[in-house]
Amino acid sequence: MKFSSLKKLISPTVSIQGKIFVAFSLVTLLGIVAVTSIVYLYMRETVKNNAITSVTESIRQADESLNLRLEEVSRLNTVVATNKTVLDTLLSKTEEPSYEWFQEQKRIEEFLSALIAYKPYISRVAVIGLNEKVFFVGSPWLDKNILFTPMMDDLLQNGSGHAYFHQTGFNNSIVTGRELRYNRNLIGMVMFDLNDEIVRKIYDVKPTSDSMLYVVDRKNEFIYQPSTSALDRETIIKLNQELNGTDGSVERIINQTSYLVVMRKSEYTGWSTLALVPMKSLLTETARIRHMLATVAIIVFIIIVIGTLQVSSRMTRNIRRLRSMMMHVMEGNMSLPTVEIHSKDEIGQLYQVFKSMVEQLKRLLEGIMTTEKEKREAELAVLQAQIRPHFLYNTLNTVKYLAKLNGVPNIVEVSESLIELMRGVLGNTNEFLTLQEELQYVRSYVTIEKYKYVEPVHLMIEVENDELLQLSVLKLMLQPIVENAIIHGLSASECEGEVLIRIYEESKELRIDVRDNGRGMSKDQIKALFEANTNTRFSGMGVRNVHERIVRLFGEPYGVFLDSEPDAYTTVQIRFPMITRSEQEG
Repeated sequence: MKFSSLKKLISPTVSIQGKIFVAFSLVTLLGIVAVTSIVYLYMRETVKNNAITSVTESIRQADESLNLRLEEVSRLNTVVATNKTVLDTLLSKTEEPSYEWFQEQKRIEEFLSALIAYKPYISRVAVIGLNEKVFFVGSPWLDKNILFTPMMDDLLQNGSGHAYFHQTGFNNSIVTGRELRYNRNLIGMVMFDLNDEIVRKIYDVKPTSDSMLYVVDRKNEFIYQPSTSALDRETIIKLNQELNGTDGSVERIINQTSYLVVMRKSEYTGWSTLALVPMKSLLTETARIRHMLATVAIIVFIIIVIGTLQVSSRMTRNIRRLRSMMMHVMEGNMSLPTVEIHSKDEIGQLYQVFKSMVEQLKRLLEGIMTTEKEKREAELAVLQAQIRPHFLYNTLNTVKYLAKLNGVPNIVEVSESLIELMRGVLGNTNEFLTLQEELQYVRSYVTIEKYKYVEPVHLMIEVENDELLQLSVLKLMLQPIVENAIIHGLSASECEGEVLIRIYEESKELRIDVRDNGRGMSKDQIKALFEANTNTRFSGMGVRNVHERIVRLFGEPYGVFLDSEPDAYTTVQIRFPMITRSEQEG
């Protein structure tokens, strides 16, 4: 990979600082939106509930205030209905005009005037007899024609307790009446008129400037309605019928405008009071609060974004430093910048690991350079000291030919064995060869070595199965063992030396036992033989080298194992896997 491509791969498209900044900003934004929304909805609901409570309480106070007046008037009705003067006057036979009639009128009017004194909300009190006697105090004028009006019929029909009638027209008023009886016989009616002004004062409840309040009696007649109304009479009556006198509050959309409708029904009069407050006006304050919350949220978000930018920059400062160091090393500069990272977090730990890795890489590069230099020097030395194998073969063949001419068979045998041995060792560059080829090297080596000793050396080879000879073994695996047996085992022996090589298969392994009848070794000598790297003279590899080569390639339990008894024998066993030539080549 080219440096530019590698640099492009390492360079991040989105920095960690950017990711932290975006993540913190999104979380903050969601948090602020959630909190402000919850606060706004809570405050909106609180304002709405407070408005409902306030309007309901205002209506309740207005109803109770009117009920107090009506109860007071009811008691006055009772006083009049039980007054003996009133009853005697209505039962008397006097006729108008007469002196007695004027006396009766004076007495009743004085009595009635005393009753309504200091009662400014009572505009008129009247006593009406069914015998067409009419007495009243206040205004407007009243005569016997009242007996034939719908109002009188309604009062007489419901006047057993207390009856109410809303009189409309020139003089709006609330009329409350009670029937007069003598000996259980109906003889007349007492009426009190409450002026309309007191009703307006009592029900002048306006939570907002555009709110509306209506008082409707059981006959769907308006006891009170605002002077200016955005809704018509039929809409209010229909709404009153839908709510069916249920106390409480609901939200209704009327004429495409949302209203909060608060209703209360008076248990005393049975009148329904409906307050309609436009939601838009009611929530004007919440709109201001919403704007304020939005402004505060934006300011807080900007402050948090700026803080997040600073925090993310400080958090990723060491990461940027570490990345700069990596880019510096990637460009081939193995010396780290002087600025170090002293934090104790994961970035600091990564810096320490990276620093150690760079130092180790630097040492490895220096070692590679040294090794390459030594390798070149060794190659030069090998080239300088190299002798071509065919030149050595030709020279040995010349020696062999001269020995034959001079009739020296021993030199001929040694020369042939050396030629065979050198051809196999120098000409074959493979690491593996067949067991048969390895045994041939051993025979050639023993042939050369036997002329060095006074007593002859006998080599015997026993093969359990000829197929074992075609198995692959390591090159020069057996020769060092035989050489070690001759040099260290048989050289000091005073008798003829014997080396027995036994080849067999056991536990699906190739077993090769090399046994000599030399002086043997103690356990300490055997241990020292594996610990010290004692090399042979021919190949330079000792028993330990052979063992390590086998174990390194195939692992345990393969290798070289020794068994010896001093002054008796030494047996070296080689354990090797069963490898055919095809398996070795594959």
